[in-house]
Amino acid sequence: MNIQVGKQTGLAQIEINGVSYNSEPGQRPVLVDGCDTIPKLFQARCMALLDRTAHREKDMGIWKSYSWTTYWEQSKWIGLGLLSLGMARGEVVSILSEDRREWLYTDMGVQGVGGIASGVYTTDSASQLAYLVNDSSSRFLFVENDEQLDKYLEIADQVPDLAKVIIYDREGLHDLQQDKCMFIEDLVELGKTYEAKNPGAFEAEIAKSKPEDTAMLIYTSGTTGMPKGAMLGHENIMASMEAGARALAVNPTDEQLCFLPLCHILERNVSVYFPLGAASTVNFAESPETVFDNMQEVSPATFFAVPRVWEKIYSRVLVLAQEATPMGRWAFQQAMKAGQARAEYVMVGKEPPAGVAAAYAFWDFMVLRNLRRMLGMDKMRRGGTGAAPISPELLKWYWSIGVPLIEGYGMTENAGIATINTLEQNLPGTVGHPVPGVQMRIAEDGEIQTLGLNNFQGYWRNNEKTAETFTADGWLRTGDVGRVDEAGNLTITGRIKDIIITAGGKNITPAEIESRLKFSHYISDAVVIGDGRKYLSCLIMIDQENVEKFAQDRKIPFSDFASLCAAEEVLAQIRQEVEAVNKDFARVEQIKDFRLINVLLTAEDDELTATMKLKRSFVEKKHKALIDDMY
Repeated sequence: MNIQVGKQTGLAQIEINGVSYNSEPGQRPVLVDGCDTIPKLFQARCMALLDRTAHREKDMGIWKSYSWTTYWEQSKWIGLGLLSLGMARGEVVSILSEDRREWLYTDMGVQGVGGIASGVYTTDSASQLAYLVNDSSSRFLFVENDEQLDKYLEIADQVPDLAKVIIYDREGLHDLQQDKCMFIEDLVELGKTYEAKNPGAFEAEIAKSKPEDTAMLIYTSGTTGMPKGAMLGHENIMASMEAGARALAVNPTDEQLCFLPLCHILERNVSVYFPLGAASTVNFAESPETVFDNMQEVSPATFFAVPRVWEKIYSRVLVLAQEATPMGRWAFQQAMKAGQARAEYVMVGKEPPAGVAAAYAFWDFMVLRNLRRMLGMDKMRRGGTGAAPISPELLKWYWSIGVPLIEGYGMTENAGIATINTLEQNLPGTVGHPVPGVQMRIAEDGEIQTLGLNNFQGYWRNNEKTAETFTADGWLRTGDVGRVDEAGNLTITGRIKDIIITAGGKNITPAEIESRLKFSHYISDAVVIGDGRKYLSCLIMIDQENVEKFAQDRKIPFSDFASLCAAEEVLAQIRQEVEAVNKDFARVEQIKDFRLINVLLTAEDDELTATMKLKRSFVEKKHKALIDDMY
């Protein structure tokens, strides 16, 4: 099957929310406001917007605003500072930091002088940092604070080619004496001095940028080997920006919240490049732990997150509902009933009957409006989810409380966006249609393949893996399995490498089963096992907050997480959840046994990626004893 988005015709450029885009997606060059590279667009935005707010960030508990002029100057001086230290065009610069405005300044400064920005997850170990620095041949490393600096100091002798380490935060490091280390303020001063001697140098470097230049490296999670650096060019990102603007318009007045790692293509798009195109404002969460509090303060207009975050918000609401008075619980139940009735219509673009609309309007006024305000979703016109499967029931729950949540599909290798549902054209359970400029087809083995200017350039210094990732006719092999309905909606059924072939020869893609299990507010994640086995089993991670509440309400004794997982009543409840899901699947696809992973996992653990996805291979290896016990 081959699906191609028809090319639009007409004027050389169109305008969306005041931003111009070329009118023929997929045709070279991709232009946004006449710019064909990220640095050129960055310069155009900064010169036009000047004192308008580009970012907000908390300082000592108070939100502070930073203008586009500040964005420009800080990026310029960082880029020129690197030039003064001997950085050459085409060199990679690594950034090891949580989300903050300096991350963006560094990204734009590095790209502005022709460098390649490469993010490193703060959850990576010192040894992983050494691998990434050496693999990318980085001579410059930016680190956030003393905690991240310690990782460098631990492996300093393993990265001999690293020329300078630049530190964002001085706290706790005032007495630091390290020849290779310097603070960001010192680099900025170098940049100012360089500019004084070479007026217009930054602008001249930006003018040299070309669409085919590599803009960034995004390292894969490395679940089947060492991480690979995916090379994304300016053209790839500009194509992604254009597709995003057409499918998911962002307004210049929009407020957004940045909280996922900027190393990840999803957050890089929605918090750096899409706002750059739309000239909108980005607010930086204080930390991953304060996301929900910061969301209440910001009330973003659009909000993209991985399924784990949406699941966590859902779980928090259920806990609050259980703790409410009897009257409060009754009111919440009635509001949800009215919301679900309305969601049946509005989430597929239909007008609800008058009675359904009236009931929802009443309960929205009485309950749901306050709930959205409490969650920081009262101004949200669109929520988005991607990077992992999400339960259709969870999508419906958000629509029921008045938060339109849509699902999309993309990966690092196609610059983060390939298909998307929209508010106007949405089919829950699918990831929508291909975005403008992207073609999609399903191969004979069921693999989803894409073609477009957003397809990446290849893997850094790994021609063999690059060749394996593209077909002979140039299409990207996504590694995902899916199907397309008659209306052109894509449904992802799993990963090729995750397909389970049972001892009886039955092929099973576990993603749908796992997604249904995770909708239970007692289950945070699940890994279905069964390759070469007689039947399917499952490793389950319980939701700590909800299961603890379950145990406390029933006076079930437990002393820690392990003892909570061992409680008979908890096991019985999880068994009930599994059996409820089993009813919706054929006998061969049903879970016959399960075990609970009795340790709390974080992104620092091998089993989880930085975006909180379970790494199937690590889970199966580390918990082999549990798996063997089920058979």
